Amino acid sequence: MLTRLPLRPDPPRVLLILAVNAPADGDDRREQLEDVLTIEGVELQVQLVGSSTGELRDPRGYGAVVLDGDPGPSASAAWLAELQGAVEGGTSVLAIVGSRTAPSPTPGSSRGSSLFWEWLGIRVIDEKPSGEWFTKVALAKVGLTERVPGEFPIVDRPSILEATRGDAVPVLQVNIAFTDETVMFERRLGEGRLIVSGLGNERAALSHPELKTLLRRALVGARELMQRDRSIGFAVLGYGPYGGMGLYHGLAASATPGLEMIAACDFDPARRKAAQEEFPGLRPYAGVTELTADDDVEVVVVATPPSTHFELAANLLGAGKHVALEKPMCLTLAEAGELIGLARASNLVLTVHQSRRWDPDFLAVRRAIDQGLVGEIFNVETFVGGFEHPCRAWHSEVAISGGAVYDWGSHHLDWILQLMGGFPSSLQAHGHKRVWRDITNLDQVRVRLTWQDGREAEFMQSDIAAIRRPKFFVQGTRGTIAGHYRPLQFERLEPGVGYVGEQSHHAEAPVNLMLARYEAGYGVTEMLLPPVPADRYGFHRNLADHLTLGEPLAVTPESSRDVVALLEAAQRSTDEGNVHVALSPPVE
Repeated sequence: MLTRLPLRPDPPRVLLILAVNAPADGDDRREQLEDVLTIEGVELQVQLVGSSTGELRDPRGYGAVVLDGDPGPSASAAWLAELQGAVEGGTSVLAIVGSRTAPSPTPGSSRGSSLFWEWLGIRVIDEKPSGEWFTKVALAKVGLTERVPGEFPIVDRPSILEATRGDAVPVLQVNIAFTDETVMFERRLGEGRLIVSGLGNERAALSHPELKTLLRRALVGARELMQRDRSIGFAVLGYGPYGGMGLYHGLAASATPGLEMIAACDFDPARRKAAQEEFPGLRPYAGVTELTADDDVEVVVVATPPSTHFELAANLLGAGKHVALEKPMCLTLAEAGELIGLARASNLVLTVHQSRRWDPDFLAVRRAIDQGLVGEIFNVETFVGGFEHPCRAWHSEVAISGGAVYDWGSHHLDWILQLMGGFPSSLQAHGHKRVWRDITNLDQVRVRLTWQDGREAEFMQSDIAAIRRPKFFVQGTRGTIAGHYRPLQFERLEPGVGYVGEQSHHAEAPVNLMLARYEAGYGVTEMLLPPVPADRYGFHRNLADHLTLGEPLAVTPESSRDVVALLEAAQRSTDEGNVHVALSPPVE
C-alpha cells in the first residue's frame, strides 16, 4: 500500500544561494524563488552573494543546494570540492543560469567564474530575448518529467545550454528554427545529481505550474524519484451505463502514467460486462466486499448516487483504500467531517472529482482575475439551466441526489468559493416547485451568499428558464466578465434518412467570455477572453502525482467539505421556507 510520503530532500534542508548585483534585486528574486522552493516540512535557508568575494556556506548537511546565477569568485576550488563531496553523498543541486547574472565564460572571456562553470559541466551558448517559447520534454526519461506534458508554452528569457561533460542528459528543449536547443540538463554524480536550468529567469516562468513542478522535483534525489515511479491500482465503484463516469475514469486512468485501471464494481452484470469489453483484462466485481479484498486496488473512485457516498467511502477508507468521490462529496457537513477524520487517521487520500475546476472557460475567468484585469472581485453570479423536462433518473429525486442544489450546485458553488476566497457569512436560498410534478427536486433554486466584508455571490439552477442568464457574471473594481451559453448543435445528412440534427447539453461547451474594463479618461473597452487550453485529465494527473510523489493535492477534502456546508445550508433554507442561514467557516 502507498505510504504517500511527501516528496522532500533528505535531509529536509535547502540552501538557496542568490547571486545578485544589488540588494533590491535580491529581495525581489528571493521572493520569487521562495514561492517555488517552499515545501511543507522543509527548512529553506538563503544566502545572498554579490560580485565581490564572499565566503559561501558549507553545502554539506543540506538535502539540496540551489544556485541562482554564477556565485563568481566566491565559488572557490575548496568550496566546489565540498559541494562535489556533498553531491556524491546524495545532495541534489539545482543551478538556474541566465542573463540576470554573470553568464558562463566564453573562450577568451574573463566574465564569470571559470571554476564554477567547469564544475557544472554545462555552459551557456546563447541567451534569447523575453518571449513565448514552446518547451518540450527531451526523449531521455530521467524521472523529473513523469506526467509533465510533452510540450508546454512558457514566457521567459531562456538560456541555451551546451554540455561540456559527456554524462549530461537533456531534460527540456525548445525548438528554434526547426532545431532542438537544450534548456535543462541533468548530471548524475555519485548518489546525488545536478540539474542545470536555463529556464526560470523571469517571474512569469517561475510561476508556470509545469516549471515549478520540475524545479521542486529537482530538489529530490534521483533514486528517490525513480523508486516512487510505479503504477497505482485504480478502480471504479459504480461503473454505470455506456458513456458514463466509469468509462470516463477508465479512459483517464489509461491516459495517465502511473495509474492502471484494474477493476470495476457494479451490481449490474451488463455494466460489468461492458467494463470488461472497454478495458480488456479488467477485474469485475459485483460487491464492495470483493473489491476491498483485492490488494492490488489502491485507489477507488466512487461514482454512485450521492446518498451512498458517505457509507461507501467510510467502508473503503476502513479497508485501507485511497478514495476519490464523485461530486458532491456527501450530503452533510457532519458526514464530510467524519470522512476527513477517517482518512487522516489512516494516512489515506480523500479527494473529490471537482472536474469543473479544469473547465477551459472557468480557468479563463480565474486567469483574468489573477492577472488583475478585473480588479477586486465583489460579486460573482453563475447560472445553469433552461426550460425543459428534468431527467427522470436519480438526479431528480431528493432522497437520492440530496436535492436540486446538490447537482450543478456542487460545481458552481465550488467555483464561487474558488474565485471569491474565504467563507461566506450568510446564505439564503429560494426554491420553486411549479411545473414538473413527476419528480421531487425543485424546478428552480437560487442561492444567495454574502461575506462579512460586503461581497456577494449568487448561483441559480433552473428547469423553467426559457431564456438563459449568463453562465458567468463577475464584477470587479476595474471591470466585468460575462460569459453566455451557446448552442452546441451537430448536423449531418444520412443516406436514406436525410437531415439529422442533435443538440448536446448546453453546459458542456465553453462559453464565450467578454471582459469589459473602464479606463479613466477614455471609457469602457471590451475584449474577448479565449478559453484556456483544456487539461482533460488534470484531476487524474494530480492524483497520481500526489499519491506517488506527495505533491500538493489539487482538490483537498477540506475545500469540498466547504462546498457541502453550503449545499446543506441551501437545502435547509428552501426546506424551511427560504430562510436566511447564518454561516461560519467549518472547523476541524
